[in-house]
Amino acid sequence: MRNGDPLGSPFRVRGIPLTYLGCMDGVARKLQEESLRRLTKSHERIVKCVGLLSDEQLWKRPNAHVVSVGNLVLHLTGNVGQWIIATLGRAPDQRDRDTEFDTQGPLERQDLLDGLTSTVNDANHVILGLTERELAHDWKVQGFPESGVAILVHVVEHFSYHTGQISLHTKLLLDTDLGYYAGQDLTTHG
Repeated sequence: MRNGDPLGSPFRVRGIPLTYLGCMDGVARKLQEESLRRLTKSHERIVKCVGLLSDEQLWKRPNAHVVSVGNLVLHLTGNVGQWIIATLGRAPDQRDRDTEFDTQGPLERQDLLDGLTSTVNDANHVILGLTERELAHDWKVQGFPESGVAILVHVVEHFSYHTGQISLHTKLLLDTDLGYYAGQDLTTHG
């Protein structure tokens, strides 16, 4: 027994001996895969919504307390870039959070989407390359101490939350069904 660890590991992450984390191999891979799946699905929905909106609608702010779809796309690009690419990927942090919300547009639609797509693609590569140790490790991001797992959960949750806002904006502006589940029977159980 080494350092109080019955399995002999001197290394601990969040108080858990790393030898215990070896049994998590399948769970860690599932977390990575599910993070990628959910980010990809949300990204597809955002691209669809942005494609349906006019430039005016893309940058419309319904009131002083609600930002535009364009701002939300900039915000998601910045958030994923900072939390996944800069923090977990150890790249320089280039985020300017205030600009994400202050920009009034219009910006070129394709540039807006290319920025988001490039960021999501880069984040996917970082996520796939994470080790169990990196997922368990404590990182500092935006002033908060967060584990790699917490960062993935935050980014997926945050991305999904704003995808819902973008979808609502689009539905309100266009009075349309976005057809996310068209052709699927969502009433089946099991």
